[in-house]
Amino acid sequence: MDALTNEIFGGSLVVLLLALFIILCIFLAIRIVPQSEQHVVERFGRLKSVLGPGINFIVPFLDKVAHRVSILERQLPNASQDAITLDNVLLVVETSVFYRVLEPEKTVYRIRDVDAAIATTVAGIVRAEIGKMELDEVQSNRASLIARIKESVEGAVNDWGIEVTRAEILDVGLDQATRDAMLQQLNAERERRAAVTRAEGQKRAVELAADAELYAARQQAEARRVEADAEAYATGVVAEAIAKGGLEAVQYNVALEQVRAIAQVAKGQGSQTIIVPADAVDAFGKAFQMLKGRG
Repeated sequence: MDALTNEIFGGSLVVLLLALFIILCIFLAIRIVPQSEQHVVERFGRLKSVLGPGINFIVPFLDKVAHRVSILERQLPNASQDAITLDNVLLVVETSVFYRVLEPEKTVYRIRDVDAAIATTVAGIVRAEIGKMELDEVQSNRASLIARIKESVEGAVNDWGIEVTRAEILDVGLDQATRDAMLQQLNAERERRAAVTRAEGQKRAVELAADAELYAARQQAEARRVEADAEAYATGVVAEAIAKGGLEAVQYNVALEQVRAIAQVAKGQGSQTIIVPADAVDAFGKAFQMLKGRG
């Protein structure tokens, strides 16, 4: 009875241990990888596979997850490096780089410290690119400079399974001597612009004064022309009247004017004698004849 009990107990223990072993194998075989990671699997110290996000299976006791690599975008700490431009100006350039891992097996087996390697590469490329440009080009073509740096960094880190998503130049600093020289140049440029503005204002004032004088002269000439036209028109009317037989009317008016003038002289005080011109008598006679003819 005891032997049978021991046999049953022993068999049950074996089954229990086997079940536990199977459960352990299943637990070790199943690997759940988060969406933001990829796992590098080794078998006897050699690369076996790369597990993507989701449920994965490996061979228990043979395979192991050696590296858990985040595939999220990363940002390197801001770095500053010295650079000398083509016109020998010392700059302090502050950069920032963003990247993400595309092939974890290359990242973990080809480079030890990926962040330090990228930072060193960026520093060298920044110095090389700025050394090809003058200071004014660095200031005005920053977008083009960033694009060239990004392209060069991408080519350099391609063997590490990395994608550089963005490279930025945060600041370009100048030494004090260069700043003073640029400030003097800026002040000189401002003074030059002010002088040009004043000269243009004076030129414009002279032009406006000349335009005003020209306009006044034109108006005066136009007034004289209108007056001359009026006089010419009046003369033409008189000439036309004379040509149409109005000579007698003209003589009559002249005679009347002479009579009125003599009458005015006669009204004056102390005038006892009136001197009448010789032709006035003829004028009076003609006037009376005209009046008689009209009557």
